[in-house]
Amino acid sequence: MPINHLRHHERFDYRPITDRDDFRWPGDTRLAVYVGVNLEHFAFGEGRGPGIAPPAPEGEPDVLNYAWREYGNRVGAWRFLEMLEALSLPAGVIANTSILDHCPELLEAFVARGHELIGHGHTNAERQGQMSSSDEAALIARSRERLAAHFGTPPEGWLSPWISESDRTPDLLQEAGFSYTLNWAHDDRPVAMRTRHGQLLSIPYPQELNDIPTISTHRVSMNEFATMMRDQFLELLEQSRHQPLVMGIALHPWLTGQPFRLRLLRKVLSDLAGYREAEGVWWTTPGAIARHAARQIV
Repeated sequence: MPINHLRHHERFDYRPITDRDDFRWPGDTRLAVYVGVNLEHFAFGEGRGPGIAPPAPEGEPDVLNYAWREYGNRVGAWRFLEMLEALSLPAGVIANTSILDHCPELLEAFVARGHELIGHGHTNAERQGQMSSSDEAALIARSRERLAAHFGTPPEGWLSPWISESDRTPDLLQEAGFSYTLNWAHDDRPVAMRTRHGQLLSIPYPQELNDIPTISTHRVSMNEFATMMRDQFLELLEQSRHQPLVMGIALHPWLTGQPFRLRLLRKVLSDLAGYREAEGVWWTTPGAIARHAARQIV
């Protein structure tokens, strides 16, 4: 009977975590930790987006869900900015370019304080994996060029809206000039991905330590989410005694920027921020992780 080989993505080979890397992060640290802040803007009266309630039975415009998400740009994100500054924590700001149309001062405030800018398509009301090849390539190129034109430096990294990919996405990202992607959540360390014209690094991005699937979808309480962050941190710190690892925390200001959740978020991040280089922890950004890893990974 012939062997039925399953379709493979051909982007990287299988490698167990027990096959350890022998380098360290800067400052002789072992665990690289980053906070990913997602700044998103959704079309009013059309497209898709997460909701605090089922879509309005009367159809669009769905004012309830639109307004809930808009709270993040008007209130929650500004509270995030204050919190990160108070804790001296850098962040990767994963931004739709539609933010530049809607509330450019918000993105400018994060960049002015030194946080890393990461491409996130134009809007989370659309999925790039459903686009034609030419439309997807144009979206990626336009997003990078527009952020570069506004801030003077192009983003190094990319996270697709809804983490939606086509078979060609890694190729298009590498060809557009991106050096890393956050789309793949398959490891606790950077992985070199093959593309048709060179290497693209995959930097771990969390799917469970992410407030949307955890709180909005699975209805986990903020108390439990805070416990998840603490336990993830302490367990990875222990595991990193043997090899360098990466931990990401994905936050959306319309969700964990709500005041009652923000209070617990600030508390747990304050506790974790007490661990620094002396304890083997590097608080950093995905771009800094990618740049360091690129010198170590072939």
